[in-house]
Amino acid sequence: MNRRKICVVTGTRAEYGLLYWLLKEIESEETLELQLIVTGMHLSPEFGLTYKSIEKEFRIDKKVEMLLSSDTSVGISKSMGLAQISFAEVYEELQPQMIVVLGDRYEIFSAVSAAMIARIPIAHLHGGETTEGAFDESIRHSITKMSHLHFTATQEYRDRVIQLGEHPSRVFNVGGLGIDNIKKLKLLSKEEFEKSIDFRLNRKNILVTFHPVTLENTTAKEQFSELLNAIDELEETHIIFTKANSDTDGRIINKMIDEYVSKNRNKSVEFTSLGQLRYLSALQYMDAMVGNSSSGLIEAPSFGLGTVNVGDRQKGRIMADSVISCESDKKSILEVFKKLYSKEFQETLKSVTNPYGDGGASKKIKDVLKVVDLDNILKKSFFNIECKNKEI
Repeated sequence: MNRRKICVVTGTRAEYGLLYWLLKEIESEETLELQLIVTGMHLSPEFGLTYKSIEKEFRIDKKVEMLLSSDTSVGISKSMGLAQISFAEVYEELQPQMIVVLGDRYEIFSAVSAAMIARIPIAHLHGGETTEGAFDESIRHSITKMSHLHFTATQEYRDRVIQLGEHPSRVFNVGGLGIDNIKKLKLLSKEEFEKSIDFRLNRKNILVTFHPVTLENTTAKEQFSELLNAIDELEETHIIFTKANSDTDGRIINKMIDEYVSKNRNKSVEFTSLGQLRYLSALQYMDAMVGNSSSGLIEAPSFGLGTVNVGDRQKGRIMADSVISCESDKKSILEVFKKLYSKEFQETLKSVTNPYGDGGASKKIKDVLKVVDLDNILKKSFFNIECKNKEI
């Protein structure tokens, strides 16, 4: 029996965490052959060489190196060019029958561009979303237009992919992939978690993840400084930082985390990567997820956990009632914390519904990948939505 070769590409710790159970589903399906390519931050010492943890779970077929020694716009563009060249060579060697990618990062754009030119069908996960503060927005929609199958996290996102001209028969609303981890992982007890991070929790605890807002020039330092100044005023609160990704100015944020923790070791700790198990385990014991990470929108609501969403990076995304958004200045952030700890808001957290579903996305995606007809899938016609309002 010829098994269908499904090649999954991953470039970051967060994205791999979302893909984990899909990789397991593909690996265990007798009609499919999993191929795995790791790239980007996974191969960088600065970002924790996270490919090593992947190797403990899966066979890595290829590693695609990128130049991550610079977080400038020129450096990132050079990295994208190098990655596209390398992906073209890897695809020629592996001969996959479909590429599976998630999200909106620049290394994934390179992987998809090379696959499109190589005439390999592309399945895109978590398309149709909006992040108005980041150039991820444009990359995500560009990947949608280069892809042939689409698996979205909500019905609204499915509608948006169709609005971009993709045929409804190729767009599947499966829910958020991150929910599968929450449902399937055996999370750590409080004692196990504290031991795993070598840090004791306090009466109040917050998890902070802040990434650059890539469509704003030189704001990373100013915005993160405001956030640090705000959380520094929180009483009886311990802070767990996870570091920024390799976006433009990410190193600025990471240096500021280093400096803050070195001066406040009694109440803070930092990690390049917590890993999916420790990260999700942490959410059980936090009072808030703070910053601008998408996990504050997708995973945190499933724990009945409040999210302090700072700035515009996630502007436009669907948000649960547990998410409180604010401007990126100290006063606004402190006002949100006041609301977060209010009796009224804490009561609403007990009945929060996660708009990204209740799990099962990985199996739904696998079930489509194994039966979809690949003959003529590369040929796409633009799906026109009749305009109800003729006025322009």
